[in-house]
Amino acid sequence: MRPIRAEFLRGVNGTDELLSDGTPQVALIGRSNVGKSSIINSLVGRKDLARTSDTPGLTQEINVYGIDRAWYLLDLPGYGFARVPEKVRERLQKLNWWYLFDSSYAQKAAVLVMDANVGPSENDLEMLALLREHGKHIVIVANKIDKIARADYEERLRAITEVAWGIPVIPYSAKRGIGVEELKEEIFGND
Repeated sequence: MRPIRAEFLRGVNGTDELLSDGTPQVALIGRSNVGKSSIINSLVGRKDLARTSDTPGLTQEINVYGIDRAWYLLDLPGYGFARVPEKVRERLQKLNWWYLFDSSYAQKAAVLVMDANVGPSENDLEMLALLREHGKHIVIVANKIDKIARADYEERLRAITEVAWGIPVIPYSAKRGIGVEELKEEIFGND
């Protein structure tokens, strides 16, 4: 399955009629600089749809992308370290919390992106626990597998699958196109 049309619709910072129109929503969440924007670009087969940067904290609102006029992919601000003032970091965390847990918006899936080379961080484990507690349909993407040394590959993936407790874990590399079709099937193919 390959999305035909993808476009940036807008960034939102709170209640927005766009998110109330009944279109299924898939939220990508994870640490700052874990590769959420790169994943969006790889899913739609473009390099320039979602802005990417080496600077943590670039995404400062919920970026909404329309996919095939049938889906919304939402790129949420990263949690954890970001090169932004503490006040901004707190505002971004509140925005994520509001969208995922307090708003009336329902997600078809919450895609939790973890850096496979680093493994699950304390923030990742906290987010995973919150998503479970709130009954979200969770998919875990073990991103950046292309950066793992061959000798460490199995161990790094095992560290993520052990905390997943049965949640699907998709090994992923936006750079090499690994896991793209599996993630598309998991989030778009279960209608």
